[in-house]
Amino acid sequence: MGWYATFCIFEHPTCIPMKKLNGIHHVTAICSEAQQNVDFYAGVLGLRLVKKTVNFDDPNSYHLYYGDRIGSPGTLLTFFAWPGAAKGRIGASEPIAVSFQVPNGSIDWWAERLRTHQHNGRLGVLDPDGMCVELVEGNDGGDERLIERIWGVTLNLHDLERSGPLFADELGFSRVDGGRYQVGQGRDAGYVDVQAGSGGRGMMGAGTIHHVAFRTEDDATQEEWLRHVARLGLHVSPVMDRKYFHSIYFREPSGVLFEIATDPPGMTVDEPAEHLGEELMLPAQYEAARKQVETILPALRVPVYNETVEARV
Repeated sequence: MGWYATFCIFEHPTCIPMKKLNGIHHVTAICSEAQQNVDFYAGVLGLRLVKKTVNFDDPNSYHLYYGDRIGSPGTLLTFFAWPGAAKGRIGASEPIAVSFQVPNGSIDWWAERLRTHQHNGRLGVLDPDGMCVELVEGNDGGDERLIERIWGVTLNLHDLERSGPLFADELGFSRVDGGRYQVGQGRDAGYVDVQAGSGGRGMMGAGTIHHVAFRTEDDATQEEWLRHVARLGLHVSPVMDRKYFHSIYFREPSGVLFEIATDPPGMTVDEPAEHLGEELMLPAQYEAARKQVETILPALRVPVYNETVEARV
């Protein structure tokens, strides 16, 4: 994504729109090599590669989407695959971890599979580019071991005094405790953990999280959010058509890039559910250059998706 917003000082609280955000829509990160990314997230973690497309601003690189069987909002982790990208630097003013929810009682199995250690019911592992991925036991039912959805993100913030009020008063996050906020309700709820940023600013690159997207139900509510964020004095983008959802972007006061994305149209707008992620799907503006794009992009070997626990994980 090529749109990078600046941010202004947040000073004047106003009322949030009537419709609150419905949870986390997706998290987008950066990887250096598409195949090793697929091997880890589809092959090791058992997520489904639900969309194989390109960066809308750079058709010479993949944009890969992972999620549940149909790529539901709230389950999606996506990657800009930048071949040979330098390793990013973890620092202040950026997300530093993404957490997935797994069924109660499965964390020991996952610890053994990933050959790592759990702490207080939370298991952390580094992906091939060094990004922190956590698994957290939740209360949902479902399959015995499958990752169910994105549980939350951890943000490393250099200015909690300005970011905190924005989250609670203006974006409608509910404070769970001093360092945790809830977005959305019930099964769809996501969590934002915050900590005071230390050291210098982070630097985007392989192994870093690019942005966090939150859910809104349709175009009308997104327009309300666009007007609301603009009134706060934050530099918000116009609505951008990402084919599978519509998006607006802005930076919160510490500098983390946020997105508000619509639930529709969804991942099945250009592929049937049973064949998600099998073919390269291009935005309309690049379709005429398909042969050239396919020549540039490396071929990917994708594990065959199967809904059974045994086949997926």
